[in-house]
Amino acid sequence: MFEEFQNFDLFPVTIYTVIGNLIVSFLCGMTISIVYRFVYKGPSYSVTFVNSLVILSMITSVVILVIGNNLARAFGLVGAMSIIRFRTAVRDVQDIVFIFFALSVGMAAGVGLYSVAISATLLISLVIILLSISNFGQVKKREFLLQMTYHNNTENELLIDAVLKKHCRKMKLVNLKNAGSDHVIEAHYHISLKQEKKNSLFVADLLASSAVIDVNLYFDEDDVSPPTY
Repeated sequence: MFEEFQNFDLFPVTIYTVIGNLIVSFLCGMTISIVYRFVYKGPSYSVTFVNSLVILSMITSVVILVIGNNLARAFGLVGAMSIIRFRTAVRDVQDIVFIFFALSVGMAAGVGLYSVAISATLLISLVIILLSISNFGQVKKREFLLQMTYHNNTENELLIDAVLKKHCRKMKLVNLKNAGSDHVIEAHYHISLKQEKKNSLFVADLLASSAVIDVNLYFDEDDVSPPTY
């Protein structure tokens, strides 16, 4: 019975089937790569990765065609694929999502479910674009880290405190230490700005005071290096 199942031609393969699967997987892979280019916001854009999404969809469809309903081929391909070792670390969770997206679409195209592959590509791509445009999941107010070096005296502290209250919605002193001199202090604050777009003006107001020697303002957004003023 098992041998009869193995010989049963569940997925008949012809040259037209191969060409059709490859065309559908190529078009879906191209769509996925274009969507990835549109929504990517990280610091290390990779042209190779974008191109690989297209090729990955096509290769997956070929693998599904090769396996068909043959269990022996399936186990053989699993063993062959296990030889490959991927050393490149995926730096963004979104990259893993797009890899799985391309694999899924390639599998659908490989078994001839063209309507599933095309409709899934379009609908999922639409959802990804909407989430990106709407900034879904992004916090409304970000926390900044303010590193400031200033001359230590009562008058200077009052000036700095006035600037902080003017621009900051919330602030918390997390570290205070001498910076090589008894009269020079290095302070670290966790702050939340009233108007985040005016962070340059906030830094300028601090530096405009003769009390402040140096100011560094850091923020965390998609692993982008923090600005230093």
